[in-house]
Amino acid sequence: MMTKIVAEITVEPYAPSSAAAWDDFVERSKNATFLHKRRYMEYHADRFNDASLILRRGAEIVALLPAHTTEAGIASHNGLTYGGFLVSERMTTPLMLEGFDAARRWLASRGVETFYYKTIPHIYHRLPAEEDRYALFRHDAVLVRRDLLSTIDMARRPVPQERRRRGAAKALQKGVSIQEDEGWEGFWQLLERHLASRYHTKPVHSLAEIRHLHGLFQRNIRLFTARDASGTLLGGVVIYETDEVAHLQYAAATSEGFACGCLDRLFLHLLDEVFASKRWFDFGNSTELDGRWLNDGLINQKEGFGGRAVAHDYYEIAI
Repeated sequence: MMTKIVAEITVEPYAPSSAAAWDDFVERSKNATFLHKRRYMEYHADRFNDASLILRRGAEIVALLPAHTTEAGIASHNGLTYGGFLVSERMTTPLMLEGFDAARRWLASRGVETFYYKTIPHIYHRLPAEEDRYALFRHDAVLVRRDLLSTIDMARRPVPQERRRRGAAKALQKGVSIQEDEGWEGFWQLLERHLASRYHTKPVHSLAEIRHLHGLFQRNIRLFTARDASGTLLGGVVIYETDEVAHLQYAAATSEGFACGCLDRLFLHLLDEVFASKRWFDFGNSTELDGRWLNDGLINQKEGFGGRAVAHDYYEIAI
């Protein structure tokens, strides 16, 4: 009886000639989203020196690793909301262990000292895909950061707080209307003022970048606004929509918008109408300082709509 010889997993650096194969695998992956498409990843190529990897068995791709170089090694991926190994439904735990071993050997052979690994929260998985968590444990990975996402299982939505419902009713009485919008410039000006005054920060994306990305992924990157009866902008949100999740990327309102409850009306409209059939709604993170500090006011608002906690973990491996 002949013994079948199984080819070893090989590791190769991503090259532009592999863009089509990369994106095709992302389409078929059980845990990737449009953020992992090369067209999305490369919008900030000037800020992140790409170090992405492709893992193959023979000619077949078995996993992708979106990554970039850092001073100490590589990270997967500080320019994306979530990163880590992207895998197909054919991925098994033994195969992940083999792939992780191969990637670690490849990194060590190139003098990499530290591997910073950002996981993909389970709510974004089309199928269970936490084989990498077990591989991280086997490689003595150290948990270095834990963010807290406020999420809603849309099939089991908690009842929103009365305060949030009162705010939405107030906005409705004031004649506030909700619409999907293409007014990116006006909203971005509002967002920049809002983030600067409240958090002394600015959006991750510039107006030019978000317009560019929206142009590439119009079905995934969506702007919804709240306006008064005269059409004046009161507030808005940017949603990143993937197969499983509607993710709140940005939210902002004017002082008048906050006073009349425009965001309450906007969020309940999205939950009740636009994304009612989506599997998950993700309000995003409410922690700072690598998860050591919780913004109570921010998370109270999100939990008032029914958001409940999902951990988003980050690890380091000393290569």
